[in-house]
Amino acid sequence: MDFYGFYTGKIFDAYRFLGAHTEEKGVTFRTFAPAAVRISLIGEFTGWNEWSMNRIQDGNFWECYAENAKPGQMYKYRIYKRDGSYIDHCDPYGFGMELRPNTASIIRDLSSYTFRDEAWMKNRTVCKNQPLNIFELHFGSFKKPSEKADDWYSYTELADILIPYLKEYGYNYIEIMPLSEHPCDESWGYQNTGFFSPTARYGTAAELMEFIDICHQNEIGVIMDFVPVHFAVDGYALANYDGTPLYEYPNSDVGISEWGSCNFMHSRGEVRSFLQSAANYWLSEYHADGIRMDAISRMIYWQGDPARGVNNNAVAFIREMNRGLKEMHPAAILTAEDSTSYPGVTRPAQEGGLGFDYKWDMGWMNDTLDYFRTASEYRSRDYHKLTFSMMYYYNDAYILPLSHDETVHGKATILQKMNGVYEEKFPQARSLYMYMYAHPGKKLNFMGNELGQLREWDEKREQDWAILKYPLHDAFHRFMKDLNQIYLSHPALSEKDYENSGFRWIDCHQEARCIYALERVCGSERIAAIFNFSDRTQKDYSFSLENADTLKLLIASDMDIYAGGKHYEEDFIPLKNGEAAVTLSAFSAVYYLIK
Repeated sequence: MDFYGFYTGKIFDAYRFLGAHTEEKGVTFRTFAPAAVRISLIGEFTGWNEWSMNRIQDGNFWECYAENAKPGQMYKYRIYKRDGSYIDHCDPYGFGMELRPNTASIIRDLSSYTFRDEAWMKNRTVCKNQPLNIFELHFGSFKKPSEKADDWYSYTELADILIPYLKEYGYNYIEIMPLSEHPCDESWGYQNTGFFSPTARYGTAAELMEFIDICHQNEIGVIMDFVPVHFAVDGYALANYDGTPLYEYPNSDVGISEWGSCNFMHSRGEVRSFLQSAANYWLSEYHADGIRMDAISRMIYWQGDPARGVNNNAVAFIREMNRGLKEMHPAAILTAEDSTSYPGVTRPAQEGGLGFDYKWDMGWMNDTLDYFRTASEYRSRDYHKLTFSMMYYYNDAYILPLSHDETVHGKATILQKMNGVYEEKFPQARSLYMYMYAHPGKKLNFMGNELGQLREWDEKREQDWAILKYPLHDAFHRFMKDLNQIYLSHPALSEKDYENSGFRWIDCHQEARCIYALERVCGSERIAAIFNFSDRTQKDYSFSLENADTLKLLIASDMDIYAGGKHYEEDFIPLKNGEAAVTLSAFSAVYYLIK
C-alpha cells in the first residue's frame, strides 16, 4: 500500500493491506492504530490467549502472522491504552463479523467465490437513457421463514424467493438497505460497526456474492446502501479505536450526529482512505452495480444545517471519492440521498460537481405526497405543487423516491397517505403512481407499497402478504405489475429523462378541474398522460396534439380489472385536426400512445 496516499486520503483499496488476509498456510493480520501502546491478537486459533502484534512501517501499523488460523475462525484486537487499560475491538477492515450481540470479527477468504456474471458486467450502464425501476428492500423483512424476529432467510435462500417476484413485477434493479454489520436491528443498518463485513444475519461474504451473481444472471442490478457520514458508538468498534478519536471528531459539538452516532472526521486522510476503500470494496469484490450514499446533506453542511455553513473538507472528500470510483467503475451508479439545493450534486467531479449520477428528488416526493394527502376541495389551491418539480428538474439528474422513510415513524404508508376513506384511497394511489411513472426521472419504490400495504413497515415482520386476499389489494398489485411492465417496455417514459425534448406540458392550467396533461417523447415513440385528481368525473376534457391522428390506449387507472369500475370499449380515439376529447373518472389517469 502507498502509505503517503493512505495518510493523504488517496487510497481506494486499503482493505487489500489492512484486515485479515488468508495465505497458503495461515493468515496475516494488520491494523492501523497509531496511538495504541500495545496490541494483542486474540482468537479461536490462539485459544483466546494474547499473541503480540508488531509495529511495522512508521510505527502506526501493527501486524501479526498466524500460521494455524483459517477462514471461518473468530478474532479480535486487544488494544492497550496509555493508562494500562484495554478494549477488545473488532477489526475495522474485517471481512466478516459475528451476529449481534457478539462482537468478534471472522476470517473470510474473498477469493472463495467465483462470479459467473461476465455478460452482465460487460454490458451494464448507469441507465441514463434506459428504464431504471428500483425496488428498495430491507433484506430481513421482505419475507421471513417464521414469525420470529430473529429468523431470516439467507442471502442464497432469498435469491430464489425475490428474483421471480422482481421479474414478475417489472423491477430491473434492487436497492438494499445497508448490509454492512450493525448491532441494532432498529437502526436498519444505518449505524455500522463493520463497514467491510456483510451482516451475519443473512450469511457469509461468499453467500452475498452468490446472491448478487444470481441477480445479474437474471438481468437484475443491485445497488448497495452505504453510510459515509457516521458510525455506531459501540466501544468494541470504531469509536476511540486506538484509545483516541481516530475516525471521529474529538469535539462532541460536531462529533455526535442527530442520531446519536459518531460523525466521521472527513478532513483526516486516513478516514477518507477508509471510506473510499469501503465503497470500492462493495463495487469490486461483490460486483455491486451502484452505491446509494445516505444523508449527504449532513456532509455538505455542518450537521446538515445550511445556517452552519458548508463543510468544505467533507464536500472535497465526496467529490474526490466519486471521481475515483467513476474512474474505476464507470458503469456503477452513484446516488445521493440529498434534500438540499446545493448546486452541482450530479455534475461530474472533473467539472466541479460532486460527481453523483443521480440525486433523490425529495422536493418532488414531499410536494406530491402533500398534494395527495389534501382533501380534493383544496387541490385547486395546491394545483401547482405538481408542476413545480419541472421548474428545477433539469438542474440535476433525479430519481423519484417513495422510500422506506415514507412508511415509518407515524408517517403512514403510501396508500394510507391518500385522502379519504379506505375505498377512496385506491383510485388515488393508482393515479399517483401513474403520475410518478409519467414524470421524468428514474423510479424507486419501497417494498410493500406495491401491495397497497396499510401497516407501517416494521423491520421485525415480513410484508403483509395475506392482504392480497382482499379484492382491492389484489387488484392494486395487478395494476402495479402492469404499470411497471409498461414503464420497462416503452422508451418514451425513460429514454430522454434528462433532455428538454423528452417532456412537455400539454396542459397545466386546469386549476379548477385539477386536470393535468403531459407528453413524453423519444425518437420512436410519443405518449400522452392525462390526469384527473379531483373527486368528480370530468366530461369532455379536450386537448391538442401536433402531428397526431389517433390515440391508442396503453393503460388507465380506472379500468375494471384494477377495481376502477370502468370498461373501455375502444382502444383507439381518433383526433380531429389534432383535437382529442376524453371523459375522465374521478381520481383517474390514462396513458395513450400517440399515432
